[in-house]
Amino acid sequence: MSAGYARRQLALATLAVNAVRPLTRGWSALPSFALGWPTSELAPHLLGAAAIDTAAELTVRRSKPSRAGLLAAAAAAGLLAHTIAGARRTGTQLDEALREGIGDGYLDEIDLPGPLDLRLPRGSVARPFNFKARDIEVLRNVPYTEGGRRAHLDIRRPKDRDLSKAPVLIQIHGGGWTIGNKEQQGLLLMNRMAREGWVCVSANYRLAPKYRFPTQIVDVKRAIAWVHENIADYGGDPSYVVITGGSAGGHLASLATLTPDLAAYQPGFEDSDTSVSGCVSFYGVYDLGGITEQRAAIDMRDRFLGPRVFGKNPGHHLDEFVQASPIAQVTEHTPDFFVIHGSNDTVVSVNQARAFVAALREKSDASITYAELPGAQHAFELFSSIRSQHTIAAVQRWLQWHRTRNQKVSSPARADSGG
Repeated sequence: MSAGYARRQLALATLAVNAVRPLTRGWSALPSFALGWPTSELAPHLLGAAAIDTAAELTVRRSKPSRAGLLAAAAAAGLLAHTIAGARRTGTQLDEALREGIGDGYLDEIDLPGPLDLRLPRGSVARPFNFKARDIEVLRNVPYTEGGRRAHLDIRRPKDRDLSKAPVLIQIHGGGWTIGNKEQQGLLLMNRMAREGWVCVSANYRLAPKYRFPTQIVDVKRAIAWVHENIADYGGDPSYVVITGGSAGGHLASLATLTPDLAAYQPGFEDSDTSVSGCVSFYGVYDLGGITEQRAAIDMRDRFLGPRVFGKNPGHHLDEFVQASPIAQVTEHTPDFFVIHGSNDTVVSVNQARAFVAALREKSDASITYAELPGAQHAFELFSSIRSQHTIAAVQRWLQWHRTRNQKVSSPARADSGG
């Protein structure tokens, strides 16, 4: 009888339980995320490994598994199969969100070469950490302002293609405003859009606690200003720039989208163009000031943002935390948003996304699309999985719809001006 087999299957069953029903309160939220996120997205691989382990136990090792081991194996297999089935439904859920947000006929408006469906690319799930992309080139470490590597950005664009006025996508990395870099996140989306003819820019920014907020948003705005001034030299269209990011990157992307004229976040370059045409935000932080009075938002403000990111007591400087909250910056006229969040997110509560979307829909005249993905944890699209591939395909649909609509709106204006 193999005690090792029983322990392995019990550990896997515990991981699977956490993936399906993560712990969301207090100290347990971050460990729950750290264990639940890879388990959820690598469920097919873990299920296959568990099946091989069981087969080897019965045939190669010729052990008689304990009843506890077999029960644990059955429980793990059932939970992992449930997780896989949920991920497979993501494509349909995203299509429904797009139809609700931008109309049932949105697919009829898309005109772009290449496959535009939500099916999984061949081999995409089998090799989850393969980020190599054919037919694109990467220009690395282009300086967008003075400084070291935190003042650099990368540019991805189609290889061997003569670009002119290509749509531009800016990617802002996450990492709690304290870690992360431009090479780590958004790779699936940028590679996909670059293959489809977009110019994709990923930017670093200075990190807390060495550099306190608002340094991070100031750097992001400097990167946007650089894009407006220089991206035409790389084949991009400075008149059409969309921004995206996840977690802290989702916060910074959303805040930049909503504050193109806020001088406090553009010291020394107040007159520079930092506007964008739209924003795709993944599991972002939208309430830094506790405006919604949600317990999770207040805890994040008091226990993390205050001491680690702002270096200030929110009790004495609450106005700065409120100003940094995208939910407080929504006005009547805002760019369009596509907001994506997982229901199982234990790092940033899905309630933040719900409140932000409600504010956007109530106050602005923009097109607002919201996809809440059942079973998805924080950071679910950092590597290739069933869910992340469905999601990236849906974002491609939204981006191309948005680009096409933008061209239709701007064409009459050019015609009226004789352009």
